[in-house]
Amino acid sequence: MPLGPIMLDLAGPELVAEERELLLHPLVGGVILFSRNYESPEQLTALTSVIHGLREPRLLIAVDQEGGRVQRFQAGFTRLPASANLGLLYDQDKRRGLALAEACGWVLAAELGFAGVDFSFAPVLDLARSRSAVIGDRAFHSDPEIVAELARACMRGMRQAGMRAVGKHFPGHGSVEADSHHTLPVDHRTLETIRWEDMRAFERMVQYGLAAVMPAHVVYSQVDPNPAGFSRYWLHVILRGELGFQGAVFSDDVNMAGAASMGDFGARASAALTAGCDMVLVCNNRPGAVAILEELRLAPNPVSAMRLAGMHPQRHAAGREALATSTVYRASVEAVLALQQAPGLALRDDCLT
Repeated sequence: MPLGPIMLDLAGPELVAEERELLLHPLVGGVILFSRNYESPEQLTALTSVIHGLREPRLLIAVDQEGGRVQRFQAGFTRLPASANLGLLYDQDKRRGLALAEACGWVLAAELGFAGVDFSFAPVLDLARSRSAVIGDRAFHSDPEIVAELARACMRGMRQAGMRAVGKHFPGHGSVEADSHHTLPVDHRTLETIRWEDMRAFERMVQYGLAAVMPAHVVYSQVDPNPAGFSRYWLHVILRGELGFQGAVFSDDVNMAGAASMGDFGARASAALTAGCDMVLVCNNRPGAVAILEELRLAPNPVSAMRLAGMHPQRHAAGREALATSTVYRASVEAVLALQQAPGLALRDDCLT
């Protein structure tokens, strides 16, 4: 049974019977984990092992593990800095900033991979603009070329640990004030302005071999009336046509307020897949997830299934105990933790908590 186009969440740290049944549904292809699903590295490894054992090919397991204020697994994992601090370091010492971004990518991917998590929705490619509080310190920098350099270094580290990277939120969420979790943001800039500013980081990362993209729940009113994740123009004409992207496209959570304009849950999932998403995330709303599984009536897409299969790790996890003997891991963790003591670096305290 190929991977289906729907990614679901779980209620707690163990898989219950109802969830096991849902994950066997042919429309399901993945699971996204949150802090409520985590107690310890050992518990996480047991949970991912159960999920991976349900089907073949294995369901994809994902998480938001960016660093800073968006790190779902904390105790037992290295506390990663927010991307903004890597940008600050880059401004003072470019070579060190890039080296640390690569180390962060390696640590992120190694710790997740050895616990059985297939990938993180990272790195963030949005620009650091003061208007967007929801992005804020999650962005590397305000300069799209520097964002691309740091993101490429992070992706290189992730690749070395066997993990694919997911760039978000295409074509850029950093220039709108509203938070798409709570409302539908509207960006009134022209396509040319967006191309020259926000899209440049995505264009560079596509050239560097980015494996997957997550579009924004943002309307770019001078380009298309639908949010980017529900827009065939953004996903087919621009992302795949103009930028030449051939990887997987994951929708942002269709339970967010930024997706509500597309109708009920079945309509949202159908619209995202029709627009060009390969997998639709539905989180924190079990009735909505069930409605999608009951109502979705799209023919299987073998091309999407192949793109999603490419998100499986490039090598199998060997167990977290193997990390303890890895000199690369120890050196990378030391480099990441040393950032907090970097002399002369004006770190943002809120990026380290």
